[in-house]
Amino acid sequence: MSDEQPKKRIAVVTGAAAGLGQAIAHRLAESGMDVVLADLDTADETAALVDKAGGRAHSVICDVTSEASVAELATAAQDFGGCDVLVNNAGIYPFVLFEDLTFEMWRRILSTNLDSMFLTCKAFLPGMQTNGWGRVINLASNAYMNGADPMLAGYVSSKGGVIGLTRALASEYGAHGITVNAIAPGLTVTGTTIAAVGGRPGEAGAAKWGAMAALQAIKRTPTPADVVGAAAFLASEEAGFITAQTLVVDGGLARV
Repeated sequence: MSDEQPKKRIAVVTGAAAGLGQAIAHRLAESGMDVVLADLDTADETAALVDKAGGRAHSVICDVTSEASVAELATAAQDFGGCDVLVNNAGIYPFVLFEDLTFEMWRRILSTNLDSMFLTCKAFLPGMQTNGWGRVINLASNAYMNGADPMLAGYVSSKGGVIGLTRALASEYGAHGITVNAIAPGLTVTGTTIAAVGGRPGEAGAAKWGAMAALQAIKRTPTPADVVGAAAFLASEEAGFITAQTLVVDGGLARV
């Protein structure tokens, strides 16, 4: 009988410097994983949370819209020990009327929210396939299901693409021990959404928070803590027979 300890799983989380990415990285560390933190900004605060939770953290400055930058991320992750769990969290959330949406803005939204996932999956799925085990978790949005928000043509289109990519990759990689799923949160309090909405819940000019919460079955504004459990579950051994799914985590706004 071998006394060798099983290798700790390693997660790569994009957009990990703050907000939902930070919360997911922290939660995965609490579940026993080491975490590679990818972001355009330094992720020192997240690294400290991972360390406090008992995990190792490695921060990498990465532009997920750049093939070269994602390749550098993959090399850094390999030097750190590999990638067992990929969480594609990086994204942008601009409110723009369609008549004001330029093709340049459209391409920036699609590049950040969807092309980035193509690049990271291309970079990390081969290693998971070699190992015969892997988890890919893509952040979608309930905005794709409810379709009620104006000024989000680019965002909703990109998140529909995320769900399509999730399903397609699940079909291709299921035989290799790899699951691919999506999480679709509602409007969750992060720095990105606060900037997009125009303030924090309860602040003047930010009535959208209350309006969205009123449509939910659970009538309160969601925070990252409400989403991280879903990510930890989909990254776990227990979720090994769940793939190609989109788990909506929005307090019951989108009834699917």
